[in-house]
Amino acid sequence: MLNPTDLLTRITANPQVMVSKPTIRGTRLTVEHVLKALSNRLSFEELQEDYPFLEPEGVSACLLYADKIEGHFCVF
Repeated sequence: MLNPTDLLTRITANPQVMVSKPTIRGTRLTVEHVLKALSNRLSFEELQEDYPFLEPEGVSACLLYADKIEGHFCVF
């Protein structure tokens, strides 16, 4: 298993790819899309049917990214 720093290198944001939304490196698959799919109870296998290039580490990177970002928001 990759360490958290290595996992986070799998997430990139490029102004010319998906309007700078965070994506899994080298793809147009956004972190948001993966998280929404998981929240709708899609399994990794179901996601991989639509995105055969998806690796378990990519999903882990999305979850870690969300965890890191969530800590930066304040709720009033």
